[in-house]
Amino acid sequence: MSLVLYGHPFSSYTQKVLIALYENAMPFELRCLGPDTPQHSAEWLRRWPLGKFPLLVDGERDVAETSIIVEYLQQTHPGPVQLLPTDPVDALDVRFFDRLFDLHVMTPVQHAVGAAMTGDPEQRRDAHASARDKLDRAYAWLDRQLTDRTWATGESFTLADCAAAPALFYADWTHRISEDHAALRAYRARLLARPSFARAVDEARPFRHLFPLGAPDRD
Repeated sequence: MSLVLYGHPFSSYTQKVLIALYENAMPFELRCLGPDTPQHSAEWLRRWPLGKFPLLVDGERDVAETSIIVEYLQQTHPGPVQLLPTDPVDALDVRFFDRLFDLHVMTPVQHAVGAAMTGDPEQRRDAHASARDKLDRAYAWLDRQLTDRTWATGESFTLADCAAAPALFYADWTHRISEDHAALRAYRARLLARPSFARAVDEARPFRHLFPLGAPDRD
């Protein structure tokens, strides 16, 4: 039985897993969750009633949470691109950056997006201001770390970069990365040029009108 992924192409966390799948050319079926596919939503919620996506199904096993999904894929469906180092200390560095991009870049973006979806102007303004403050701090720290690095933790593309690509993609839409952060801007550009993420971005392009803060005419 082939792998099945429940998610949506415009979802940052679905994209994180799609990147990992595309990096190693793994065959899978994407079951898109939305109003047009109630049968997919019903099966997804039966398997994972906490209602978070993506969810990977591999035979009888359901795997939730993106970082766990990517590690699971490496352990059970290994390919030429090793997304987590075998050295335990190096692996900790990768996991740290993975969590940083999820928690300190993508989470502020989600808060701003969620507030914008409420339709409450005051809530939207306050959440956006909070996101800008948190993102500015994350941007400054990341810019220093990425100096002289090709990818998040060095010269190898890893789980950390799978997390970074959609996080920085949507973060820059939410609060533009300053020209002063040249290393971070260059890193985001390299991520956009990576074939696996470029494919995910193109597949999500028809859904840009859904971004409640307004998708910029770029990327």
